[in-house]
Amino acid sequence: MAQGRLSLRILLRVKPGASRTAVNGRYDGPGGPALVVAVSARAVEGQATKAVLAAVAAAFAVRRSAVTLVRGATSRDKLVEVDGDEAALSSRLAELLG
Repeated sequence: MAQGRLSLRILLRVKPGASRTAVNGRYDGPGGPALVVAVSARAVEGQATKAVLAAVAAAFAVRRSAVTLVRGATSRDKLVEVDGDEAALSSRLAELLG
């Protein structure tokens, strides 16, 4: 991997079936602070998970292929890995967590 690049792992708390897609806010759960991701897709047949990965990619201004689900395919609590520039990803995460 090139210098200045890394994979940042981010805990997510998903809210499927929301009125609109939004990536912002903090959820203090048992696994620690998590980024709240609301998606309009329902939690049926992986639709919400696909929408979450696309929303996270858009929020961090990376390609969809740069976001990988690590764990939580069928859970509201997910762990994703985002590939990109270390400084930009960390700064954006701090913004989104508020």
